[in-house]
Amino acid sequence: MNITETYLQKSIEILEIVKSQQTKIRQAAQMFAGTILAGRMVHVFGSGHSRILVEEMWPRYGSFPGFNPIVELSLTFHNLVVGANGQRQAMFLENVSGLADRILRNFDLSDIDTALIISSGGCNVVPIEIAELFQQKKIKVVSIITKEHSEKSTSKRSDGKKLGDFSDLILDTGAPVGDAMVYVPGLDTPVAPGSTVGGTLLINCIKAELAGLLTAAGQPPKVLSSAVVVGVERATSLFESAYDEHAHLLAKLYENVGNS
Repeated sequence: MNITETYLQKSIEILEIVKSQQTKIRQAAQMFAGTILAGRMVHVFGSGHSRILVEEMWPRYGSFPGFNPIVELSLTFHNLVVGANGQRQAMFLENVSGLADRILRNFDLSDIDTALIISSGGCNVVPIEIAELFQQKKIKVVSIITKEHSEKSTSKRSDGKKLGDFSDLILDTGAPVGDAMVYVPGLDTPVAPGSTVGGTLLINCIKAELAGLLTAAGQPPKVLSSAVVVGVERATSLFESAYDEHAHLLAKLYENVGNS
């Protein structure tokens, strides 16, 4: 196979791994449906490049309200690479114990809420502590990890625990150990990661299943839709109403902060 064919074949293998998890995908959607139908939000967190999957869930075309995307710039602002706000600092902060508590201190959490935590390796301190804190508050946690990579990686926590240890349901991106999937002749290190492929498939499968559950329950979601599909007037109406709904749901997460 040529290089492109190799990557595409590896991606097909990832697709099959995601396909094998359909029961778990539906379970995740059911958990999240219970939260949204109750008028609460699903908290979605990812540090580092896992931010990509947070934003894949919401907000973007084909997505709908009900999710609280928790994205910390100090952990995800990678485009400067070096210098102020550089990658070294982000990778350092990703393993600072206590930062997770400072993040979640901003929200009025309820055991009606659910959470989706994304971390390919599942070994960095902040996402692990985020999941741990959610579980302490009786909030169900779904995690997206790369199973083989996580199993062969060492946790940054002193007790050795990983994200999977604080998850009620674990989904696997299907990527290989080390994430990168293609060996180029003459280069001894692989290139072209696969966890984003599997992660995006998982996110959108959950999203589609969830839309079906909400619609069947009589609460069809307000989906951000292109004017090319639904017309300019309908698209504008959906955007405005979806963002308004998000604001109203988010307001509930702030109204009692610090009162308990």
